[in-house]
Amino acid sequence: MRWAALGVVYVVWGSTYLAIRFSIESMPPLLSGGMRFLVAGLVLALLVAWRGSLRMTRRQFGSAVLLGLLLPAWGNGLVVVAEQSVASGLAALLVASVPLYVVLMRRFAGERPHRVTYAGVAIGLVGLVALLLDDVGQSSWWGPWLVLLAAFGWALGSFLSGRLDTPANPFALSAVEMLAGGAALTVVGLVAGERVSFGGITTSSWVAWGYLLVFGSLLAFSSYVYVLGQLPVSTVATYAYVNPVIAVVLGVWLADERFGLFQLLGGLLVVLAVLLVVRAERAERKCRT
Repeated sequence: MRWAALGVVYVVWGSTYLAIRFSIESMPPLLSGGMRFLVAGLVLALLVAWRGSLRMTRRQFGSAVLLGLLLPAWGNGLVVVAEQSVASGLAALLVASVPLYVVLMRRFAGERPHRVTYAGVAIGLVGLVALLLDDVGQSSWWGPWLVLLAAFGWALGSFLSGRLDTPANPFALSAVEMLAGGAALTVVGLVAGERVSFGGITTSSWVAWGYLLVFGSLLAFSSYVYVLGQLPVSTVATYAYVNPVIAVVLGVWLADERFGLFQLLGGLLVVLAVLLVVRAERAERKCRT
């Protein structure tokens, strides 16, 4: 079950970068993301209340809200804003820095990741550089840095998720996170002056927004929250190495984004990085048990 859920994160989230690009063609970025998470969070909360329980302590609720501000709001929200000037494939490539952040956070927390984990991260970063070489000078100066800042917030939320007191039900946790993150994005969007003109929203933007709501939020985000409680965070973070490959292919196929030799080489390197990190984390976990 946990590996199937991680597989969902690998595949579905790779496609969401292109869906974000299509959705913000005629939708304001912050409000589109905020409403997506608010609707998804409300639907999931109703399902959990119907089939299970939303009960949690104040401490657990506070932890869920904090993670919602770090993951959907900070992490995803900044990516949505950045994609106004950054290609969807490049955004996914930059988010591949998440595993590096996570490993550094683990090291500062006193943990000692397996040396093969470090090797996997290093190879992944080399792959990231190769993927970026063909895109130098194609994006705004601030866009890539905003994505890297988003990746830091996402990594911090992922790192803290296993160290905070959170609800036992991962779907209750996911519902609160999406509601908190969606509320934050909506408020910031309104304060920033964003407004929705429904008459100006294109069909392709509605379809992309609906895809992000159902598959990106309800399915993939809930799967991500679930696997964070089931697998080592460094293993889960390897999704950031697979997503770019999918995002780049879809960007070339459906949005005429460029794909060069360096990107092909980089794609092969990030796949190798995933294999190394997953194998190292599995071996480390077996040794502990």
